[in-house]
This record gives sequence, structure tokens and C-alpha cells, in this order.
Amino acid sequence: MAKELRASAQRVQDILQSRGFSFQVRELAASTRTAQEAAAAIGCDVAQIAKSLVFKTRVTHRPVLVVASGANRVDESLLAALVGEAIEKPDAAFVRERTGFAVGGVAPIGHTEPLETFVDQDLLEFEAIWAAAGTPYAVFQLNSADLVTLTGGKVVSVKKLEREKTEPYGPPSSS
Repeated sequence: MAKELRASAQRVQDILQSRGFSFQVRELAASTRTAQEAAAAIGCDVAQIAKSLVFKTRVTHRPVLVVASGANRVDESLLAALVGEAIEKPDAAFVRERTGFAVGGVAPIGHTEPLETFVDQDLLEFEAIWAAAGTPYAVFQLNSADLVTLTGGKVVSVKKLEREKTEPYGPPSSS
């Protein structure tokens, strides 16, 4: 007999099934709270982890979901331009209240309210990706096209680019 899923993971499984998807939520012994932990527990590349990051708009306090490749950092100025308002990182209570999930287990679906959602275009490079499924120990595998369908998210580039270090302008200093 299969082990029962925790309530939050079961909620994700039920939503997947109700939408006609056969993806199976798996609870692991090892933590999947971070993209690095998830990749190590699953045995995949960190870039294949679809991490669900919740932001909050500063003025209207709307939750915004970014489903990003585990290898990428989100450029918050790009995200602010996409939502038309400055954003900030919310506290854990805001995330739980607005999504129904604890930080580290936020699934890309099944939130307590509709979230404006953006999907990192870098995830579309992979056939198979892994997403959180309601707890810091639960995941499910899916393909990137289905991620876009499931979330209704807009595919965008949100990756923070690392700036190259350059020499200062001007003549070299003499010592």
C-alpha cells in the first residue's frame, strides 16, 4: 500500500488529477527546500528545478509568483517592470497566507488565491523539470510546456545577469 501524502502534498496531487494530469507527487526523505537540496535529493541538474518564488508589490501588497530555474536568480528590477510596481520579498506569514504553502514547499499551483504568475523562459530548455508539491519534502516531475499550461503564467526572462567586472576608467594610478 502506498504511503499517504501529507495534506498539502495531497492537495497538489488532487489538483493535478482534477486537471487531467498524471504527474505523481513524491515525498522524499531529504529536504527539497532549496533548489540545491532538491536537485541533490532527486539526482537532476539544479537548473531543472522549477522554484516557486513569491514576491509582494510594495504599494498594493499583491502576491506575485515567479517560477524560476533553480540555477537563476530573479532580477527584481525586471520583475517590477513586468508588474508595474516596485516589489519586495515578503515574510513567511505573507507567503503562507496568500499561497496556502510554507516557504520551501510553495507549489506552482493550488494557491489560496489567484497569483499573477511568471515562468522563467530558461525552464523551457528542459524536457523534464521538477517542482515543489506543497511541503519542503514533496516534488513532482513535469515537462516545461505543461508548467505553462498548469500555471497560466507568462513566459518571460527574469534572470539576473551578473555584471562583468571592469577596470576603472582613467589613467592607471602611479605608485
